[in-house]
Amino acid sequence: MEDELIAIRKKLDEHEKRLAALEGLAKEEPKLGAKQLSVKEFILQKRPPNDVEKTLVVAYYLEHQRGVSPFNLNDLKTFFKKAKELMPENLNDKLNQNIAKGYMEEAEEKKDGKKAWSLTDTGVRHVENDLGKEEQKED
Repeated sequence: MEDELIAIRKKLDEHEKRLAALEGLAKEEPKLGAKQLSVKEFILQKRPPNDVEKTLVVAYYLEHQRGVSPFNLNDLKTFFKKAKELMPENLNDKLNQNIAKGYMEEAEEKKDGKKAWSLTDTGVRHVENDLGKEEQKED
């Protein structure tokens, strides 16, 4: 009988410890998730020097912050408007210049019946290296 009481007491102590731990968790402040960077904040952070680079930065934002890949002209226009940035003149030309630099490529499939593009690995690294500013420091 005494062995049973000891076993019950031990089990009760374990339950008390678990209950105290759970109560402690309930008292902690809930952790808020990190807020998503807006397209405007991202542009300000990267500081693109011209419209070709700004187009690349918006495209990177679409792919890496919003998961939009491939993207089309409408996607880019929408996010330029969200950023309250002036739309570059001849946006197609800015895309073609990025393609010529090896930063973007035309997607095999169309998106919403329109031509679409995606970033190349070189384009991703260029944006992640602050548009070549890091590379210039090393020279």
